[in-house]
Amino acid sequence: MQIVSPAPYLSIEERNQLLQKSDFKAMAGVFYHWGIIVGAFVMVYYYPNVVTVLIAIAILGGQQLACAILMHDASHHGVFKSKRLNNIIGNWLGAYPVFQDVIKYRDYHLQHHLNTGLDEDPDLLLTRGYPSNRKSMMRKFTRDLTGQTGIKAFIGMMMMQLGYLEFNLGNKVNRVSQKDRSWSDFFKRIYTHLSGPFMAQILIFLILYYTLSGWLYLLWIGAYLTTFQLCIRVRAIAEHSMVEDPTNPHRNTRTTKANWIEQLFFAPYHVNYHVEHHMMMAVPPYNLPKMHKLILERGFYDKGIIEQNYWSVIKKAAGY
Repeated sequence: MQIVSPAPYLSIEERNQLLQKSDFKAMAGVFYHWGIIVGAFVMVYYYPNVVTVLIAIAILGGQQLACAILMHDASHHGVFKSKRLNNIIGNWLGAYPVFQDVIKYRDYHLQHHLNTGLDEDPDLLLTRGYPSNRKSMMRKFTRDLTGQTGIKAFIGMMMMQLGYLEFNLGNKVNRVSQKDRSWSDFFKRIYTHLSGPFMAQILIFLILYYTLSGWLYLLWIGAYLTTFQLCIRVRAIAEHSMVEDPTNPHRNTRTTKANWIEQLFFAPYHVNYHVEHHMMMAVPPYNLPKMHKLILERGFYDKGIIEQNYWSVIKKAAGY
């Protein structure tokens, strides 16, 4: 099991305090995240031009990553006090807007924590292949920002939701046998696995249609296919790529310091404190900065990996 014990760095009392959840802080984080989304739409509505559209697509991509992180944190039951509220908010304001599902993600993601950096880690393909070189990174970023990655990701997600591929967000493709599968099974999967995500898309469109303008929904889809994919890539690289020893739980995960701009695009909900999350995965995101300060003061990062900013991670990934 690839988990570092917090015992040498945190007392039992401190661990219990860090695990305490606050519905007020949780909702404040959700309102902040969705407030930024609303602000991006409002900006383009009142000032429609090429510059504001591009800025909005960039911001929305970062906030779609925030949706994915909210799903991730809710999958650990680590945001709200009740499991039910984690599932509801995690789905409707996190997973569904980016075509995913908290329940399906939960079991999958646990395997990442249990096998971080090992061959059994389902996210391994997301983090291998770095450092690369400048041309390779430019090709990857170009595919992300031109929608090539996004279209493949969307098709893959639909195939997984419909049961044609095994559920895997780490670019591993395993086909599922369709032998003896009936049409009723097909339509049942559409209802069970896609009704929530597509209802969320309809709600986003209708809210925009009746408050601002329906065409603004195109910004949401445009961001999903482009900047969201770039943000996912940078986040994955920062967390587990280019580590010295994937088998050493002290050295297979990275925490990255983030200024407010980096938080907007790559580190919503304090996901940059990723070492801390792997040490105690049920700690709410709003308690991670406090946890980071405690283990930093007590010498964890004499062994652990910390990076000064995301730009530094990107440069390392490009072979600088």
